[in-house]
Amino acid sequence: MEKRKCLECGDAITGRKDKKYCSDQCRTTHYNRLNSDESKFMRNINNILRRNRRILMMLNPDGKSRVSKTELLDEGFKFAYFTNEYKTQAGKVYRFCYEQGYLELENNMYALVIRKEYVD
Repeated sequence: MEKRKCLECGDAITGRKDKKYCSDQCRTTHYNRLNSDESKFMRNINNILRRNRRILMMLNPDGKSRVSKTELLDEGFKFAYFTNEYKTQAGKVYRFCYEQGYLELENNMYALVIRKEYVD
């Protein structure tokens, strides 16, 4: 019979046939390593996206509001970072940081919205 080895540390595994790790610590360490951001670059971008989302949430507590570009910039919002865009039939482009979105209006104003289908 072939001895099974822990996917994390390589120690022998005893117990159930489908067991992959010798301990909870090895299982946790393995998944943390697999799911951690692979580089400083990715971590920085993910942090910027999370911060942009928090700023939009803070400035849009009721789900729909208007703010100036200056207000967003003062909070540290970075316009170059967003998760997706939605283009309406009228040609308006909403940019989203996850479910929190914004639409550029005239006179350096922005409409803030929440994309309901992400929330429900």
